[in-house]
Amino acid sequence: MKVHDGDTPTRRQATRERLANDPNVEVLIIGAGINGAGLFRDLALQGVDVLIVDKQDFCAGASAAPSRLIHGGLKYLETGEFRLVAQSTRERNLLLRNAPHVVHPLRTAMPTHSWFGGIWPSLKRFLRRPAKIDDRGVLISEVGLTLYDFFGRHFRSMPRHSVLFGRRVRESLPDVRDDVKALHTYYDAAITQAERLGFELIDDGCRAHRGALALNYTSLDSVALEPLAGQPAGEGDTEGVTLSFTDAEGDAFEVRPRIVINAGGAWIDEINRLLGRETAYIGGTKGGHLIVDVPEIRRQLDGRMIYFGTPDGRICLIYPFMQHVLVGATDIRCDDPDRAVCDDDERDYMLEAVRYLFPDLDIGAERVRYRYSGVRPLPRSDADDPGQISRDHAVREDRLGETPLLSLVGGKWTTFRGFAAEVADDVLARLERRRDLSTEQLAIGGGHDYPHDEAARDVWLSRVAAACAGDRRRAIVLLERYGSRGEAVAAHCAACTEGQQPLASLPDYRVGEIDFVCRFERVERLADVLFRRLPIALSARLTAAVVEDVAMHCGTALGWSAARREAEVARVHTIAREQHGVALGSA
Repeated sequence: MKVHDGDTPTRRQATRERLANDPNVEVLIIGAGINGAGLFRDLALQGVDVLIVDKQDFCAGASAAPSRLIHGGLKYLETGEFRLVAQSTRERNLLLRNAPHVVHPLRTAMPTHSWFGGIWPSLKRFLRRPAKIDDRGVLISEVGLTLYDFFGRHFRSMPRHSVLFGRRVRESLPDVRDDVKALHTYYDAAITQAERLGFELIDDGCRAHRGALALNYTSLDSVALEPLAGQPAGEGDTEGVTLSFTDAEGDAFEVRPRIVINAGGAWIDEINRLLGRETAYIGGTKGGHLIVDVPEIRRQLDGRMIYFGTPDGRICLIYPFMQHVLVGATDIRCDDPDRAVCDDDERDYMLEAVRYLFPDLDIGAERVRYRYSGVRPLPRSDADDPGQISRDHAVREDRLGETPLLSLVGGKWTTFRGFAAEVADDVLARLERRRDLSTEQLAIGGGHDYPHDEAARDVWLSRVAAACAGDRRRAIVLLERYGSRGEAVAAHCAACTEGQQPLASLPDYRVGEIDFVCRFERVERLADVLFRRLPIALSARLTAAVVEDVAMHCGTALGWSAARREAEVARVHTIAREQHGVALGSA
């Protein structure tokens, strides 16, 4: 089997052996969500010896359950968070350049129902006083979007906002409710495969520096403080800390870091308790989302997102996603992130919001093909309205003896790179090192050497099509799915026996493609492939036949026994049913 440059199928074993021989690392990151992954890559690029671990797969928690928007946060203008909006729009524009294979411009329409509605409630929110806004009129929307254009001027790559009135609104959205007076259009961005970009950050970091190590499915067991030389244990100052972990195979190992980063997201306080520190930094809220099969709405959306208010003051969104429509999101306080699911009440609430916008269209629960939920790691707050809690980020410092413990609180998907850069600069200063490389305009994963213009795209497609038996359409699929890394996937498929064979249940995937992902993308479980490395479940294509088909090829690549393969299939059925509302039945 051909092996892609820089990868080995035994990377996990090699990482364990390295830590067994020398448990010392400069930085330990606990939590491989988007904040942890972004920081890991940044530190690795500076040559820091850094280890990142997660009790689940990479980017499997809330970072795999966003609204899939890369946006500035238009609503944060109402609360006066201008710095956050400025940073978010700038990072949005950078991601459009640095990750063009998964981040794309998203034309957004915002319907308004009056000329002057929302002015007084918006003013109250700006002054940080509670207020429900059930109507943002033309005037307040125009002011907000003008500011939004101004804050997004750095690295701008998309048009400024515009507005339609009267008859032109009906022509644009024939089935929208009758009282819509105007339709503002502005531009943000969407990310098709958030989970994949999270993995690519980890992968980039490991490729950048031999001292950068990553382990998924690894649990923290205990922590021990080391006394100063000549001093009895448990008395006085300490000089270091040792953390004990157990991985998915039951193997235990120890790590002795100089700095510990808690990037556990909604689990930050739980991780700190395991580390012996009682904290109350997180007051998370869960956000439920639906993937809905509504061709009538998808046609009218015409590639746009609609960002709209509901009578109860919530902001909802709906936009085309793969072959369906994505609807979101709820904002409900949640104390246990391990039990966060999008329940039937949330599903019904979001469907009712869509019916409010399109009152003449029939949209029932039977149209829902997939649902998901994650807990936003928001700072603890006494605000009555969860939507009022800031989405900004912050670092909270504690100590494990003399070892700094930094907890990464809050943040948005959009601003992960900027947050990582801020924390990396702090860490480098503590290590008495300097920054060697900026990540500001550095491509991520499949964005490296991405063909941006038509000429470069044509050259790339022609070259990769040659490895796909001359199939140019196949080359296009690989570019859209993996970015420039699609060329390595194509070469692997060409080198494998039956690598070009389509999957029986998913004809647009190849046997060699599944083999490549399993061997070279740190896959440990079948769910990693179906829910994160590839958008199979997310595109609402998860069936019993698909699960069996992919499991067979994963088992071949990873050497699973028949019993292990059956266990993996059973686990996926449980995840699909309990977390995503999908009953797979039998193949």
